[in-house]
Amino acid sequence: MKKFQLLAVAAFFVAGLATMAAAEVKPENTMTITLKDGDVVVELLPDVAPNHVARIKELAAAGEYDNVAFHRVIDGFMAQTGDVQFGDMENGFNLQRAGTGGSSKPDLKQEFSSEPFDAGVLGMARAQNPDSANSQFFIMFDEGHFLNNQYTVFGRVIDGMEHVMAIKRGDQQNNGAVTDPDRMIKVRIGE
Repeated sequence: MKKFQLLAVAAFFVAGLATMAAAEVKPENTMTITLKDGDVVVELLPDVAPNHVARIKELAAAGEYDNVAFHRVIDGFMAQTGDVQFGDMENGFNLQRAGTGGSSKPDLKQEFSSEPFDAGVLGMARAQNPDSANSQFFIMFDEGHFLNNQYTVFGRVIDGMEHVMAIKRGDQQNNGAVTDPDRMIKVRIGE
């Protein structure tokens, strides 16, 4: 076979695997994040991080993530969001405080796993204490294996990664802080 034909066969095979994997995801373990450019579909991983997935589902179902900003976005690394206390665009986004808040729920104990931090993986943000994750999370732009076994993985993007890649980047000199940030317009479970 010619090189072009081999590449076409390989691409078809990979696309088929991705479609089969997406088809096998239970609706209750999907989360759809509407961004300015379109929907991002996330497979939640309750077998990997049951308590973190339960928290994400609870906050999403309550509408807590709607209109929340991507307050810290570092090119080549990740986009962080989920500060339901200070990152809500409708209730007056606070650039100085964004990233310091959480939800009214108690912090979660870590659920580290062998799942690697590859492009499209969602992990829970936390403070220095491993048991301090609450509502904030990040989506990886690229692999970040230095985070493996340091942060909890709870999901992965299965569709719409191009929309994630279009999220407005922050100021590299200011740890990725974003002025006039993009936001999660709506977040829903099972759709």
